[in-house]
Amino acid sequence: MNNRKMVAGNWKMNKTLQEGETLIKELDKLISNPACAVVIGVPFIHLTTACNLLKDNKFIQVAAQNCADKASGAFTGEVSAAMVASTGATYCILGHSERRTYYHETNAILQEKVNLALENNLKVIFCVGETKEEREANKQEQIVKQQLQEGLFHLSAEQFKQIVIAYEPVWAIGTGLTATPEQAQEMHKYIRELVQEKYGDLAASTTILYGGSCNPKTAPELFSKPDIDGGLIGGASLKAEDFSAIINAQ
Repeated sequence: MNNRKMVAGNWKMNKTLQEGETLIKELDKLISNPACAVVIGVPFIHLTTACNLLKDNKFIQVAAQNCADKASGAFTGEVSAAMVASTGATYCILGHSERRTYYHETNAILQEKVNLALENNLKVIFCVGETKEEREANKQEQIVKQQLQEGLFHLSAEQFKQIVIAYEPVWAIGTGLTATPEQAQEMHKYIRELVQEKYGDLAASTTILYGGSCNPKTAPELFSKPDIDGGLIGGASLKAEDFSAIINAQ
């Protein structure tokens, strides 16, 4: 197995507790001995259930979709990194375009979240990517570089080993537009070059996922590109057979 390879699911705000339990059981049966690492990013209410149901599954790890930028205290409605870790989850997705857009999470806020996640022994799937306006202005490299520099590149090399990067072309998600495999590879290669400049040889082992619209039909060509190590999967991760088919595309 290429130790960079990964497929991560992001359920977003979907599935009741009962529906989630059903899906987790389906995934537990379908996914055995995959050719890549597998992570499912579930809403907070599913974390404990998922970890308990998958405790004997050596192949599927569980992620939260977010954590607070504070360690604890009077922050009603927030969930801390320590709380996430206490459920048995091993990953946390941070910086997703929806969090950046709808909840105005800045790179400075995300840096705090990354620090707290790592302090609580959570690995981080850190999302970067440009909007349609930024792509049309040919600012995609500038935007992604800034997101990495301000959100991640304060980390030591040892800390950075716990980071997975997910590139999201925000302009190609739910817009009817699509990023070609060549466009995706171009940005993945650029991200790896930035990691190389900062962390040297670590770039060769850093997992970089594609976070655009990815399904069983598009996954094989995307995953064949040299710098695309897998996908952060949205809608297709809500159907066990589709998600399993994407994993099998590795």
